[in-house]
Amino acid sequence: MTAGHEETPVSRPRKGLVIAAGALAVAAIVVVGVLQLAPDGPTEPVAATEAPPVQLTAADVANQFLSAFAAGQAADAARLTDDEAAATTQLAEVWRTLSPTAVTTVPATAEVPPPDATVVDEKFTLSWHWGVREWTYDSGLHLVKKEAGWRVNWRPTLVHPKLAAGQSLALRDGNGQPAVVDRDGTPLVNRVGEDTAPADPTLAPRLVGAMGRVAAGQGTAGGWYVALVDAAGKDLEVVYGSPTASLVSTLSVPVQKAAQAAVDSQPLPTMLVAIQPSTGDILAVAQNAAAGSEPTALNGLYPPGSTFKIATATALVEGGVADVGTVVPCPGSTTVGQRTVTNAGFELGDVPLRTAFAKSCNTTFAEQAAKLAPPALGDAADQLGLGADFDIPGITTEAGSVPDPANATEQVEDSIGQGRVQASCFGMALVSATVASGGAVTPKLWRDLPTTVTTPYSAPPARVVGSLRTMMRDVVTAGRAGALARYGPVAGKTGTAEIDGGAAHGWFTGYRDDLAFATLVVNGNTSDTAVAVTGTFLTALG
Repeated sequence: MTAGHEETPVSRPRKGLVIAAGALAVAAIVVVGVLQLAPDGPTEPVAATEAPPVQLTAADVANQFLSAFAAGQAADAARLTDDEAAATTQLAEVWRTLSPTAVTTVPATAEVPPPDATVVDEKFTLSWHWGVREWTYDSGLHLVKKEAGWRVNWRPTLVHPKLAAGQSLALRDGNGQPAVVDRDGTPLVNRVGEDTAPADPTLAPRLVGAMGRVAAGQGTAGGWYVALVDAAGKDLEVVYGSPTASLVSTLSVPVQKAAQAAVDSQPLPTMLVAIQPSTGDILAVAQNAAAGSEPTALNGLYPPGSTFKIATATALVEGGVADVGTVVPCPGSTTVGQRTVTNAGFELGDVPLRTAFAKSCNTTFAEQAAKLAPPALGDAADQLGLGADFDIPGITTEAGSVPDPANATEQVEDSIGQGRVQASCFGMALVSATVASGGAVTPKLWRDLPTTVTTPYSAPPARVVGSLRTMMRDVVTAGRAGALARYGPVAGKTGTAEIDGGAAHGWFTGYRDDLAFATLVVNGNTSDTAVAVTGTFLTALG
C-alpha cells in the first residue's frame, strides 16, 4: 500500500443478487430454447403441470374396495368397480337387509402379478357379525385393467357366491314367522323374538296359548337364518343358519272359525268340539266367553243326558237284549226299582227300538237297561271312548266318567245319562267319531307330535256299529233333530240333561261324512238349543 494514497474499500459481494442473476440467466436460456422450438411467431406462455398421478395397483384397488365394503360405504366401494350404478344398488341393499353390527374382510395373500397383467383375481374372507353371531365364508374379486386403471369387475357373486342380479341377502330373526300353523299352513301362533303370540287372538283362544308353549318347548319359538331373497323379499334359499320349521297342528282354521261363530251365537255357556273320525285329528275346539277362560270343552264333565243312549243302545244290541227292529214299549212313565222315569210329555206305545232312540224315549231305555248286567253300561261306554285317556302335548283332556252302578236305581239313571254318568264335550265328540269310523279313534292335536294313549279302548263290533249308525241317522231323518236334515247325511243323538234346581243342559253329538262333533249348551234347557248351534256350525261349513 503506497503512502498518501487514500485506500479504496473493497465491497462484499451481495449473495441475493447473484442468485437472482443466475436465475435470470437460466430464464434467458430457457426462453431462447423456447423461441428456437417455435420460430414462426410469438409464443404462448407455458403453464406449469402437476406430476402424473401414481397408478394404483390391483392390490391397492382390491384393498380399498374391501375396506369401503366392510365400512358399509356402498358408493365408495362401487366407484372402484366397472359398473358403479349396479354395484351401489346391490351393495346398499345387502347392507340394508342384513343389518350387521360389523363386517370384516380379510384379503388372502396373493402373488404380485407381472407388469403386463390385465386381469387379476384376489381372494378374500368375508365375515358378517350380529353381536355374538358370526357368518364367515370365502369369496373373490376379479380385477380388470382399464384405461383409467384397475377396476373391480362388478359381479354380485363377490358379495356371496350364490347371489345374482336383482337378488339380495336377508336376515330372518323369526319375528312374525309362524311357530304353529293349522293343517293347511295358516298361521295360528307367530314368533316374537324368543316368545310367541297368537296370529289371531279370536281364533281358538283356549288353545293358542298352549300351542305357543309347546312350540317354545320344541325350540320353534325363535328362528334365525340368512336367506337368499328375490326382488320382492321372498326367500329363495337358506344360505346360513337353520330355520326352525313351524309345528303343524291338526286344527282347521275354517272349521275352527265355523265352530267359534256357532258358539258365539248363543249367550249361554256353549262349547263345540270337532274331530275327524278317519284320522283322530282335532279340527276345532270352541267355547264362548260365557263358558269361561278354562278349556272346559276339553275336560269339563257334565251329565250327558240322552246322548248317553248311544252307549245304552250299544249295550242292548251287543248283549242281545234288543236290536234296531226289536219292538219295545214306550210308555209315558215307568218305575224301575225306586226310580220313576218319565218322557218329555209323550208316549209312543210299542215301537221299534230305532224309533224309541230317534224320539228319545226315556222309559224304553230305562226298562231295557234293567235287563243288563251291572257292568254292561260301563263296558259299552268304554267301547265308545268315554273311559279312554290320552296324553296330548299342550292340552289336558278328559272324555268322561262312567262308574259301575251300585244298584238297579243307579243303573236306570245311568242308562238315560243322569245319575253319576258324566262326559265332556270332547268325550261325546269322540263317541260320535268312534261310531263314524267303526274303530277306536286316537285324538291328535299335532301332525308330528304323537298322542300317547294312556288308557286304550276297542270299538264295538261292526254289527253293533252298523245298528248305531242306523239309529243315529233316524234321529235326524225322523226324530228329535229334524232341523238338521237339510245339512246332508247328518247322524247323531240329542240330549237334555236335568240337573239340580230344575235346569237342564242341551246336547247334540253326531257326525257328517268325515266330521264328528259334539255341542253343549250349559243350562240350555232342551236339546233344541244345541241343535240350533250345530245347525249354525254346519251352515258355516257349507
